Amino acid sequence: MPEDKCQCDERGQIKREISLKLTVQSIKKKIIILSGKGGVGKTTVSTNIATGLALKGYKVGLLDIDIHGPNIPNMLGLEGMAPLITDMGVFPLRVFNNLFVISIGFLLEGRDTPIAWRGPLKHRMIEQFLSDVRWGELDYLVIDCPPGTGDEIISIVELLDRIDAAVIVSTPQDVALVDVSKTVKFCQDEAIPILGVIENMSGFICPHCGNKVEIFKRGGAQKLAEKYKVPFLGDIPIDPQIVQSADEGKPFMVYYPESEPARAFSRIVDKIIENIKV
Repeated sequence: MPEDKCQCDERGQIKREISLKLTVQSIKKKIIILSGKGGVGKTTVSTNIATGLALKGYKVGLLDIDIHGPNIPNMLGLEGMAPLITDMGVFPLRVFNNLFVISIGFLLEGRDTPIAWRGPLKHRMIEQFLSDVRWGELDYLVIDCPPGTGDEIISIVELLDRIDAAVIVSTPQDVALVDVSKTVKFCQDEAIPILGVIENMSGFICPHCGNKVEIFKRGGAQKLAEKYKVPFLGDIPIDPQIVQSADEGKPFMVYYPESEPARAFSRIVDKIIENIKV
């Protein structure tokens, strides 16, 4: 490799490292939303926690590191939009006044475009989300993770250097709890503070009579939290309005603030603010 090419690559790497360090320093608190199980509603939880924090006046970034299944653009009504890219960097999309979001979903040719990447490429993309994106000063950065404890989660833990809190999402069934327990152990092994466990899809609210039916049982995530001696943040019931709002790209806590799930999310957000002060 020519010497000038090596020097150029080296300068580029140094520039990225400096930019990454400056970005990390400008974020007061970093929260990862994760689970060992897919399909438990991590993205729903991530978007509503970020929205809830923003509604309370905090400046919030929402970072989607689910490289293979980026759904945040759809849930926030941003599908088909693209971030502004200039010589100064990439500017995240604004959802409303103080909520900003970035996702690889904004950079794909179409929503059905697959991403077949190995670990190094995913790591580089996540690094760019932090070093090249101009987040500005943030009170909270909420990070929506893919299921499991693989490449993406390892990368974000390494790149951020310090995670202030992990919120672990589960559903009540035993099959989900087995996988989620591995996530709890991962956080403990990596010395990542666990803010608490959320039980999503905890009962179904009938849209006709308002009664709650325990389709997937209830209380499993709370028992898991007790077993590992970590806090239980609360439960979120199934509500058809959550599905409808996600399909329509409407932030649930903005459009259905008086619903039971929105009130449950609000209580969880209050616990986050109480325990992770900026």
